[in-house]
Amino acid sequence: MTDQNDAAKQAEAKQKEHEAATRKRLTEEREVREKARTARMAEAVKPTPTQEENDLAASGVPVLEHEDDGSGPDPPSQPQDKQHQTREARPAASPSRSSYTTRQSSTSE
Repeated sequence: MTDQNDAAKQAEAKQKEHEAATRKRLTEEREVREKARTARMAEAVKPTPTQEENDLAASGVPVLEHEDDGSGPDPPSQPQDKQHQTREARPAASPSRSSYTTRQSSTSE
């Protein structure tokens, strides 16, 4: 009986230890997420188009220029010669059709 009690106590202690470690890990992850969220909010980048621009467009007003979203200039595009180019695909050489044989059907009359 005491072996079963000892095993149960050990299992319970292991479970409590696992629970404590999990709670600690989740708390740390939550703190990291909160710091990242705070940093993103501090960047002050606005969505483009803004809600006002969406409302104007929905009302039929043409919006030719968008407000600056605060993200800075776009990176330069790649020069034309450096872009990915595709090759023309050609079928692989195959044996001539004359070497392909088929079974002859037997016709009985």
